[in-house]
Amino acid sequence: MSAAYFRKYLGPAPCWALCVFASISLLAACKKAPSTEQASTPSGAVVPAVRPAESSPAPAQVAPATGGVTPARGDGPIEFTDVTALAGIHFKHNTGAFGKKYLPETMGSGVCFIDYDNDGWQDILLINSMDWPGHKSGSSYPALYHNNKDGTFTDVTRQAGLAIEMYGLGCAVGDFDNDGYDDIYITTVGSNHLFRNLHNGRFADVTAKAGVADPGFSASAVWFDYDNDGKLDLFVAHYIEWSIDTDQYCTLDNKNKSYCTPQAYKGQSSTLFHNKGDGTFENVTKKAGLYDPTGKALGVALLDYDNDGWLDLFVSNDTEPNKLYHNNRNGTFTDVGLAAGLAYGEAGTARAGMGTDAADYDNSGWQSLVLGNFTNESMSLYHNDGSGLFTDEAPSTGIATMSNKSLTFGTFFFDYDLDGLLDILAVNGHVSDDISVVQPNVKYAQPPHLFHNLGKNRFEEVTTKVGSALPRPIVGRGAAYADVDNDGDLDLVITTNNGPARLLRNYNGNKNDMLRVKTIGTRSNRDGIGAKITVKTAGGTHLSAMVKTGSSYLSQSELPLTFGLGKPETGKTVSVEIAWPSGWKESIPNVKANQFITVQEGKGMITARPLPFPR
Repeated sequence: MSAAYFRKYLGPAPCWALCVFASISLLAACKKAPSTEQASTPSGAVVPAVRPAESSPAPAQVAPATGGVTPARGDGPIEFTDVTALAGIHFKHNTGAFGKKYLPETMGSGVCFIDYDNDGWQDILLINSMDWPGHKSGSSYPALYHNNKDGTFTDVTRQAGLAIEMYGLGCAVGDFDNDGYDDIYITTVGSNHLFRNLHNGRFADVTAKAGVADPGFSASAVWFDYDNDGKLDLFVAHYIEWSIDTDQYCTLDNKNKSYCTPQAYKGQSSTLFHNKGDGTFENVTKKAGLYDPTGKALGVALLDYDNDGWLDLFVSNDTEPNKLYHNNRNGTFTDVGLAAGLAYGEAGTARAGMGTDAADYDNSGWQSLVLGNFTNESMSLYHNDGSGLFTDEAPSTGIATMSNKSLTFGTFFFDYDLDGLLDILAVNGHVSDDISVVQPNVKYAQPPHLFHNLGKNRFEEVTTKVGSALPRPIVGRGAAYADVDNDGDLDLVITTNNGPARLLRNYNGNKNDMLRVKTIGTRSNRDGIGAKITVKTAGGTHLSAMVKTGSSYLSQSELPLTFGLGKPETGKTVSVEIAWPSGWKESIPNVKANQFITVQEGKGMITARPLPFPR
């Protein structure tokens, strides 16, 4: 067990104590009341009746954050440390590859954070694929790891009822039935799966009853309430028309078979399911104007790019134009990607869009986009100017040059140092294991990028400055963040194609102040997906974020929001404003920093828990 791990949980210790601890480890191994107001309802909004108090589940009782340990507040350089083995995570992704080089073997798999038992600690869901028919060498299942609250996790996949073989790719987490417990949707090559949370640590496969199997080649997915009726709907991105029988022969060296690119296949339309509120869903893809058989979608990000209170969709396509679907507030969407400047790259051609995310990275109040692309295409950083137009700032910020040789899959905004400016993680890895045969300077395994936001449209790559774990070359695919140890800073899980998942714990990111916020909807959906939260500091800074699902690539980060508040300051307070999807708005003044607070629609702040590090 590392000295950094020891310091994290037990604080500074003399050298002899570290030695004793190492020896033991070696042996063990052989308020203010909120003000509320009813905002005017957006035009055309469907505002459901308030659910009766007696039928609404009580707020989840959160276990004491210490969990038997006391994470120490950071005082040194920030370091992401690989604690996968120490945490008890032993997951390996299985592509099923046996030499035929079927295209799905290049896709990798995702990771989702979910607090499935409502104990206040983020658990980890890792998606797996499986062996191909006729070439079975063993069994492969997704893995659900329960957070033990002491820095370790326990594999509870079988107990949870999730030990089901499938050629899994992605996942999305959300409370589709508004019962207070988050459910799981898993995308696959084949038929997808919806697992309903039974509140007792187990899940039931309700795919058939719900009508959301959605067969095909699915990729990323998001839960969102597109019609603001208080129930979570489901968007599933689809990639290409592929089967073992239609697999194409491609080669890089004119001698051996290589993995084909998506140009060899027809596209497949993504799917929109409307939640009917009775445990079933209706396929409304065509009715909503989203049917597009030319699409080859891999990533999807939720955003409200025009701040009209209705959720829009950005869909990244691989070798086809990207889509920005504007919500028309009447159950339909219109693609405005071309007019918004998002459909094509600067050269006027479609790029190979992979993972994506949306956030207000410049504290302007408008959500911008980050997008991973293919090698020699560079990443995209689309800045939202508030007029409906986006400009790719990757070249001017230096991100384009720094990412040009990478093939980026999972990518997202997060504030790893809690300075109040959102940084960018990009997880990279090529799709062709033989790429170096024809491009010697391009590697199959590639290091991730961590871009530190310096403000004023400037980013610095700091990948090699945050420890030795992050810069290690991997065949990266999915990625997500969460505060797995409840110490206030954000940790990472990264998946690799046909390889292990990695848990990277953030040490010393919490040396700055922060505020963490969980939302509970009443008139809005129970998770508060789509709720916009603005944190205002005494210095006049406005930090805004939206509760969301999906983003990255095949993955989902935790639902609670983390706001970095900068350098520690005694007695620091902020005001918190929430705009709920239902149209309700709330303002909570004088909220102390360094807390995890829960806000409930119509009641304001209902719990406030200090983060457990020494002051």
